[in-house]
Amino acid sequence: MQTIRALYDREQRLENRDPGVRLIRTPHTVRLIDDSLGWGVIIHSTLNEANADAIIASEIDYFRTQTTVTDLEWKCYDYDPPADLLARLEAHGFVPERPADAICVLDLAALPEKLRQPPAHDIRRITDPAGITDVLTVHAAVWGEDDAWIAEGRMRRRLESALRDSPETIRIYVAYVDGIPASACWMDLHEGSAFAGLWGGSTLEDFRGRGLYTGLLAVRAQEAIRHGIRYLTIDASPMSRPIVEKLGFRFMADAYECNMTFTR
Repeated sequence: MQTIRALYDREQRLENRDPGVRLIRTPHTVRLIDDSLGWGVIIHSTLNEANADAIIASEIDYFRTQTTVTDLEWKCYDYDPPADLLARLEAHGFVPERPADAICVLDLAALPEKLRQPPAHDIRRITDPAGITDVLTVHAAVWGEDDAWIAEGRMRRRLESALRDSPETIRIYVAYVDGIPASACWMDLHEGSAFAGLWGGSTLEDFRGRGLYTGLLAVRAQEAIRHGIRYLTIDASPMSRPIVEKLGFRFMADAYECNMTFTR
């Protein structure tokens, strides 16, 4: 797992290639900024006990000057130094989302038979921005309208811009039951990368237990293989982690999204 983790850090954190995002490297951090979404993230850091507090403070000061950024996230992995990084971020005003997401990895060279099967459900790939409404319908029902990314329209803008400007980097899917959007998700992928990221997997409560989530995993895994991807990653919630681990995903790390909002 250490070899996979090192490759993950290099491709997904140090050399992140998300479209529409500015990547800024400093001696101690890697910043990503999406001006259109008002969002900034510190995706990687190499700090130590002596310099951590000063660098955290300087990063906050830097993002305060970025007038396009209203929300700052520091993505803190459990192996990021120093060992008390999470506590230091909290002391500086970041609010970690708890529980942590479990970063899990599936080696597609050993794809379980259950994920090799053709879909047994009505699963459709969304290629027209109009279809994103069905994705949002599912997510709003599962996570609530108070979810900022939904309520502020950021999720719609993020998915629409990807379909419009870089459709080769995203695959969006909705599973329907009797014509009703019941489960939705997407996958980020880049040609030449070893990894594809699974995001947004959500199923309406009334339709859980029917294999929709697994079917959407299978569709995305098969698509990733067709594009030469070796590994799938997922930031798994406590609800989804047992499901994906039964399907061959292996735990790599816990990661905390530590958030801060600026008033402009």
